[in-house]
Amino acid sequence: MSVETINTLVVGAGQAGIAMSEHLALMGVPHIVLERSRIAERWRSERWDSLVANGPAWHDRFPTMAFEGISPEAFPPKERMAQYFEDYVKMLKAPVRTGVAVTQVERLVGRPGFKVTTSEGVIEAANVVAATGPFQKPAYPNIVPATANVQQLHSSAYKNPAQLPPGAVLVVGAGASGSQIAEELCQAGRTVYLSVGEHYRPPRAYRGRDYCWWLGALGLWDEVKITPKKKHVAFAVSGYEGGKTVDFRRLAHMGIHLVGLTETWNDGVLTFAPGLAENVAQGDQAYFDVLRDADAYIETNGLAFPPEPEAWELLPDPACLSEPTLSLDVHAAGITTVLWATGFTFDFSWLQVDAFTETGEPFHKRGISAEGGVYFLGLPNLVDRASSFIYGVWHDAKYIADHIVKQNAYMAYTKP
Repeated sequence: MSVETINTLVVGAGQAGIAMSEHLALMGVPHIVLERSRIAERWRSERWDSLVANGPAWHDRFPTMAFEGISPEAFPPKERMAQYFEDYVKMLKAPVRTGVAVTQVERLVGRPGFKVTTSEGVIEAANVVAATGPFQKPAYPNIVPATANVQQLHSSAYKNPAQLPPGAVLVVGAGASGSQIAEELCQAGRTVYLSVGEHYRPPRAYRGRDYCWWLGALGLWDEVKITPKKKHVAFAVSGYEGGKTVDFRRLAHMGIHLVGLTETWNDGVLTFAPGLAENVAQGDQAYFDVLRDADAYIETNGLAFPPEPEAWELLPDPACLSEPTLSLDVHAAGITTVLWATGFTFDFSWLQVDAFTETGEPFHKRGISAEGGVYFLGLPNLVDRASSFIYGVWHDAKYIADHIVKQNAYMAYTKP
């Protein structure tokens, strides 16, 4: 039986895989894109019902196609985001095959390229691009035992408040997902505890410009002028309810109980790390740093942006900051669900090549891996802060496509 061959095989038809397909096509590289489910599946089925994009429509898109029928300043809902990517594939006439899972990639023996085993058979490819993104495997800290009489749910499986059993909810993780879900649950009448650790908390907008614009204007997307940020710090910004700054004081004053970083479980009692007030203060510092840098930029460039003095005002400290809760009896508090908004880990078990560090992290430079012919795309900080965002992955894909073309030329060279 003949085996299908292709120059470049792209795994994943989310934002990374679609961007990769566009640039490969523009450079004349024969390729296919395999997607185990539907185009942009994670937007469709692995997010909660009320999720919207974290950036406005003018920004959270590819450069070559704007959103239709939606204000550029709006934050598109998840269904509209999925439709955008589906429309983009149609526009490109991209060679996307859905419902095809890649189960193994291994280097061919004695000749260039890779054997790619899929649910539909074997394909041989000269290059493989892992475009499965950063949201691969839900991360659960091993704190609450499975035998505990409480439901445990990851944010990727959460849909809406009605999905949860009656009772209070502890949301662990206060980034974009955790803060939005906690607020939604509180508005639905639930008693909510929100576990807050270290985080980066910028303003949603300032002086008439969204934070995405300020990231570009201030050089923060490229991380050229800032101190390198800590790894694994939650990014607390959201487009929820039309876009508003994540403000933990506001959440506390609306009734959400803030607690520190969740640490241990002992016979139904959870303990929380001290330092909640310090973490909130550090988030405030990051927030004010953006305001100061923005004001300086406006003055330096002589821009007539409207002043916004109210942005500098903070709500009074809630009692949970001065008198923090350090332990909590889950059942006495009526908590029936622990919702883990704790992010994701990589799962490249299908990619059986020498392209990883000892700890299992992809080993690469700008997406070019240590294993010749294998590429990574869509990962956080692949090139810069924008790499896991829609507009950023498009530019990263262009660089990788160019590298594939160069390597193809080396392989095609024959000495006269």
